[in-house]
Amino acid sequence: MSEIEWAKLKAHELRALAARNAIVIIPIGATEQHGPHLPVMVDHRLAFEVATRTARIMQPQAPVVVTPVIPFGMSEHHISLGGTITLDFATMQAVVRCVADSAIRQGFRRLFILNGHGGNTAALETITTELTITHRLPIACATYWDAAKPEIAARLDRQTALLHACEAETSMLMATEAALVDDEMLSQCHGELIPGLSAIAGVNPGIYRWRQIGTRSGNGVIGDASTASAAKGEDLLNAIAARLAESLLEPALWDAPI
Repeated sequence: MSEIEWAKLKAHELRALAARNAIVIIPIGATEQHGPHLPVMVDHRLAFEVATRTARIMQPQAPVVVTPVIPFGMSEHHISLGGTITLDFATMQAVVRCVADSAIRQGFRRLFILNGHGGNTAALETITTELTITHRLPIACATYWDAAKPEIAARLDRQTALLHACEAETSMLMATEAALVDDEMLSQCHGELIPGLSAIAGVNPGIYRWRQIGTRSGNGVIGDASTASAAKGEDLLNAIAARLAESLLEPALWDAPI
């Protein structure tokens, strides 16, 4: 199988991929606290893992390449718990725009921004919209757990969706970076879940209010990591990648008029 990582390819190989109208996947995550049991790399590590697994599934049917992951995102809401490096919106917008512009200037015409951090979601939708208007090209984005909701829900025991430092993220880190997971802490790694955009009990769940994660969870965990396992993580990663590959191979995603 041919190489799918931009960083491992030579310039002439990347020019050839551009000439074949390859899909460029740009993964972005975050560097932030993930409770007492997980390293701060979770979001960018998993974004890159999902991106590369997706690309390998796609490759027999379409040319595809994955850029190096952008390891920082908008993580101000995690700062109070330590271990976090955050960007503001203007900086993240500039970084994503520069990566996208670089690919486009070299001939790539189909870009997909793959997000692995919830704090980036709204910003990336705005950034994707502005890039599309500027370049008049099919540019798309998704947060991977939103694009694979049914697949994730079907594989979890204590949750119905991916949350934070939870059953899902912990399982996937156990499958990819087992040595960095403190599995002796798992029984203590759970946090109260209040649904809704504000996560405030009794408040209309459709109303958004920004809050520090530390005001919601003293240990930085949202969800329940106690039933996490490497086998579950491998199953989750494969299912998510398969769903994303199916979506990115759909011609209408790229052919629908702007």
